[in-house]
Amino acid sequence: MALVAASSSSSAQSLRKKYDVFISFRGEDTRFGFTSHLYHAFDRKGITTYIDYQLVRGDEIAPSLLQAIEDSYVSLVVFSENYASSRWCLDELAHIRHCKRDQGQIVIPVFFKVDPSHVRNQTGLYQQAFERYERDLKVDQHKMQMWKQALNETANLAGHDSRTFRDEFELIQKIIKDILQKLNHKYPQLN
Repeated sequence: MALVAASSSSSAQSLRKKYDVFISFRGEDTRFGFTSHLYHAFDRKGITTYIDYQLVRGDEIAPSLLQAIEDSYVSLVVFSENYASSRWCLDELAHIRHCKRDQGQIVIPVFFKVDPSHVRNQTGLYQQAFERYERDLKVDQHKMQMWKQALNETANLAGHDSRTFRDEFELIQKIIKDILQKLNHKYPQLN
């Protein structure tokens, strides 16, 4: 009976979700290309997706985005070259990690023109970003450690590496198929 009650409460929690997918990405790297194409492909498939240009003007950015993450079944994290150079992206990722751990949110990494090991181990451009944070007295060590753990844990999840696809269209099609499989409880007729 306790299992039924737990299932009922988790079902009730899933019913409250507003979005199927939350896309975390570094705007300057992918906003007008890959992420835009991905968002519109989701839209064509009827996948309700949150992307930051849906922010209501006048809303505080941080609480609105954090709430959107919580209100999503899946967080899709698009790691690109400059993802780690954005404190906001790293804070967003830390919150996604929290939602995965505490709410069982599905998290899917996409390594867009970046080596997954650079993300996982903070090497290359990711290392350079953290070296800048270490010189910046406004960023505390605890926060940097939290960011590194979030990068490492997320990069260790099964995801998609753009370098293994012929082109972006093929990658987007594979991501859509993956998302639909993960959401099969909501869209059984599409699988």
